Amino acid sequence: MQKPGHLIILEGIDGTGKSTQAKRLGAWFEARGREVVLGREPTDGPWGRKLRESAATGRLSPEDELEYFLKDRRQHVEEVIQPALDAGKVVILDRYYFSTMAYQGARGFDPAEIRRKNEEFAPRPDLLVILDLDVETALERIGSRGDTANEFEKRESLQRCREIFLSLADEPFARVVDSGSSLDDVAAAIREIAAGL
Repeated sequence: MQKPGHLIILEGIDGTGKSTQAKRLGAWFEARGREVVLGREPTDGPWGRKLRESAATGRLSPEDELEYFLKDRRQHVEEVIQPALDAGKVVILDRYYFSTMAYQGARGFDPAEIRRKNEEFAPRPDLLVILDLDVETALERIGSRGDTANEFEKRESLQRCREIFLSLADEPFARVVDSGSSLDDVAAAIREIAAGL
């Protein structure tokens, strides 16, 4: 009998280690015999590329940016996420609509309205792992990897994003993990949570 698919999301402000932990979690599931699909949002599709360009240049209006996020995610759900879940795979995403709630919410949009628009077509996750880190440490990590903080990564904006992420902590599918400890400790904490799926 086919195992059910699982949708696992890693969220948090920049500098929390989402990409690294997504890869580690994927390898752990594969070692347990599961087929894994790793993804990120924005995607590398046409709408996602426009969003990445805008993050670097700041050329899109907030309204257009939100519209592009919705188009990018709809395409991701239809072409990748839902087919993989239907095939019994484990889908692990580095960012999902909760990031849109946080980052666009920090730009003045209503996070609850963003969530409503996304949940009209995007499946809710089986597990949302919120990697939490204080803003000062996150900014230090962003700087140490050679990145410059783009508009989203300015201190006040990151603090607001962090608050929006933490507001999701009471959701039945959400767990908060302190990402201030070592990579191995964070990975172990995530595995322990994911083992319960």
